[in-house]
Amino acid sequence: MTEALEHALVPPVSDADPFDPEVLLDPGPLHQALREAGPVVYLSRYDVHALARHEQVHAALVDWQRFESGAGVGLANFRHEKSWRPPSALLEADPPLHDAPRRVLREILAPPALRRLRTTWAATAEELVDQVLAEATEFDAFTALAEAFPLRAFPDAVGLGPDGRENLLPYGNMAFNSFGPRNDLVTADAHRVAELSAWVNLHCAREALSEDGFGAQIWAAADRGDLTCEQAPLVVRSLLTAGVDTTVHGLAACLYAVATHPEEWQRLRQRPELTRTAFDEAVRWQSPVQTFFRTATTDVTIAGTVIPADTKILMFLGAANRDPRRWPDPDRFDLTRDPSGHVGFGMGIHQCVGQHVARLEAEALLTALACRVERIELAGTPRRHPNNTLRSWESLPLRVKKG
Repeated sequence: MTEALEHALVPPVSDADPFDPEVLLDPGPLHQALREAGPVVYLSRYDVHALARHEQVHAALVDWQRFESGAGVGLANFRHEKSWRPPSALLEADPPLHDAPRRVLREILAPPALRRLRTTWAATAEELVDQVLAEATEFDAFTALAEAFPLRAFPDAVGLGPDGRENLLPYGNMAFNSFGPRNDLVTADAHRVAELSAWVNLHCAREALSEDGFGAQIWAAADRGDLTCEQAPLVVRSLLTAGVDTTVHGLAACLYAVATHPEEWQRLRQRPELTRTAFDEAVRWQSPVQTFFRTATTDVTIAGTVIPADTKILMFLGAANRDPRRWPDPDRFDLTRDPSGHVGFGMGIHQCVGQHVARLEAEALLTALACRVERIELAGTPRRHPNNTLRSWESLPLRVKKG
């Protein structure tokens, strides 16, 4: 390490706080500053190195051997601190511990399973949209659509009962907040940690799940020996944590995108096959998951900067997804763009295993809307919900013209 440090570049230093409430509500200016500062920036406030350009973020995401997830994907280092809950069997594990849970979920969420869900979810989306449009042409699309549809469709697929689903989003909000520092957002959730954790853990148990859902299939994999009985509830928990919040805020981003880009809504109505492109472009453009950490397993050199072993690296997924070095006119939502290569779902072996499920949900909801709504526009000022990791929404008032 001494020789490496002698020849290492000193990265630019920033005392900015990426977890400041104002930054969380409007991260664009900080993202631009970090990208322009250099490929690696040292954040003195948290003693971490930051990556904000697409090239470096992508490279770190695919290099799990040197940028590990097993020490936690938040600021806390699990090598030295105990997590508030058992670490995720997927998000916070590396091979070989990561292999079996991912293999099981990949098989469960394979195309045949999604094809079976397509008809059901299309009908669910049509029913929901018809209900919303029958009641009003102005409504809060965040609660009426972006929240309501995933909370109805996805827990059904997992095999969760109807009671208590309102706990899923607060639990996810708490979990994603925990990846940041112990700031006011974390302490605001502290009084509900025990209650929400107990509810989620209870509903990841075999007896709480229906016999025909993804959850039962995970437990069946444990019965076959493909997973341990200790891993099974953690894998179910991973589905419920990562599979709801990110989709909710991704759908909200999509609705916001078409409301503020009317020409793209018309393009989508004329070409319904663009629904999945629209969702991916919205994920790139808004990045529901803004940041994740990795931990250096050895001294790592990035663009001449040496990052010491056992130190944290903060990857700005949202900044990478708007890097002009990778994306022409990156601040525009554009359905003529090929958004593949965005890092909104991660990349490499930790890439979101449920991303095709989220795309299917988006396809169902957007298709139902496109068949019934001629025009979508903002009916008021959208409000964001600050979260240490998520680009979250609180309200998205829309006005639609049926047609």
